[in-house]
Amino acid sequence: MRSGLIAKKMGMTRLFMEDGKQIPVTVLHLDNLQVVAQRTEETDGYTAVQLGAGEAKAKRTSQAMRGHFAKASVAPKRKVAEFRVSEDCLIEVGAELSAEHFLEGQKVDVSGTSIGKGFAGAMKRWNFGGLRATHGVSISHRSHGSTGQCQDPGRVFKGKKMAGHMGAAKVTTQNLEVVKTDADRGLIMVKGAVPGSKGGWVTIKDAVKKAAPEGLPMPAAIKSAAVAEAPAEAPAEGGEE
Repeated sequence: MRSGLIAKKMGMTRLFMEDGKQIPVTVLHLDNLQVVAQRTEETDGYTAVQLGAGEAKAKRTSQAMRGHFAKASVAPKRKVAEFRVSEDCLIEVGAELSAEHFLEGQKVDVSGTSIGKGFAGAMKRWNFGGLRATHGVSISHRSHGSTGQCQDPGRVFKGKKMAGHMGAAKVTTQNLEVVKTDADRGLIMVKGAVPGSKGGWVTIKDAVKKAAPEGLPMPAAIKSAAVAEAPAEAPAEGGEE
């Protein structure tokens, strides 16, 4: 089981394929995504990696979190999330992850906080049909109608679909397709819409209901490793010239 990623939702656009078809995509940006901590069976009782993304001002970060980031030798992060992983998929603390963590055509699950709608009626919140437009119904055409039973049980069951606060809750959209990735700019383009508003944080994981494709980077696609190899090749090319 691999780690997921933390990304920022930049908005939606469309991509034109070679056959002329256009695909609506959501652009997700990896903003300085680094491993902040590890959770091991010996010390914590479970295996996971803690990732941090974005940049936060030190003065707006609590003293406890400043110490937590300093221990990992990383700058303060705006968003922190943990991902359960298997023991062979633990990632070194401080490593920066790349958008190549997911492959084009792969299915992923994206979780985010949905856009808040405030207090909403039953028709908007639960897609109720409302009451009749005539034949004795007055004023309450958009109400949800009766909610209870008779003397037995004589109460409204918990979880009854009624008017109330809508949105601003964690939502997961499953089996979205990764259309394209851009490792240089840290972009992942996913087909369709994902929960949340522009600028909101989302988590991306391998789809739990679809088989993982072959060739996935294990334990993860680490950006720092690719950057370290590039300078070593540069002097050799310059010497030959």
